[in-house]
Amino acid sequence: MINNNPIGVFDSGIGGTSIWSAIHELLPNEKTIYLADNKNAPYGQRSKEEIVALSKKNVEFLLENNCKLIVVACNTATTNAIVELRADYDVPFVGIEPAIKPAANNSKTQVIGILATKGTLNSELFNKTAEMFHNTKIIEQVGHGLVQLIEDGNLYSPEMTQLLESYLQPMIEANIDYLVLGCSHYPYLIPQIKKILPDHIKIIDSGEAVARQTKNLLKEKVGFSESTDTDPVFYVNSNPKVLESILEYKYPVIKKDF
Repeated sequence: MINNNPIGVFDSGIGGTSIWSAIHELLPNEKTIYLADNKNAPYGQRSKEEIVALSKKNVEFLLENNCKLIVVACNTATTNAIVELRADYDVPFVGIEPAIKPAANNSKTQVIGILATKGTLNSELFNKTAEMFHNTKIIEQVGHGLVQLIEDGNLYSPEMTQLLESYLQPMIEANIDYLVLGCSHYPYLIPQIKKILPDHIKIIDSGEAVARQTKNLLKEKVGFSESTDTDPVFYVNSNPKVLESILEYKYPVIKKDF
């Protein structure tokens, strides 16, 4: 099956580029459109109703651009809105939620840590997943302020280091052996997180799993592209500078109201 339409990817800001990178690496022949709703970031402090409304707005923009499949590259949007999106739109969706399962199944101490947004940790979908692993102690920590610092370009600021230390130290003391990153922004913090965590604690994010699921859906339902136009397109509705920097200025970033 051939389908030359693009894959759509959206997030509240730049964080979903960690997911986009995994998709682009696994599926280099697919055209992608990335949408950063950075005017409304972070989603994690918003109500469920707001998150659903913003997610629908993003989906409609991507559908106007003929996307054949949409990746919700935001944990908060997935855990709060993906049920509504799948009900309202006739397009396959790939969501992203904290990778509790591999952490819980592989933990030797039976204690794992999850760093995520308030919106993700409070969601029904997250709590249903967490309840499946009642033999594992899950240390939940809301990453207050982390997304905003990343969106503001303050990735390596002293404030970032201070916040990470305050969030991770109690997990270390609780004897976690896995840390699950429950926000697509957080993989950009891995170099700093590794400086804080002992070497035996493994870090898990969802990028590769989302890319594999995207490929599976293309194979089973949607179709692969045979077009030679594979240049990705990036849209923002606020300051494009941080996204341009994250992308190392390899691709143009288009500012557009949506």
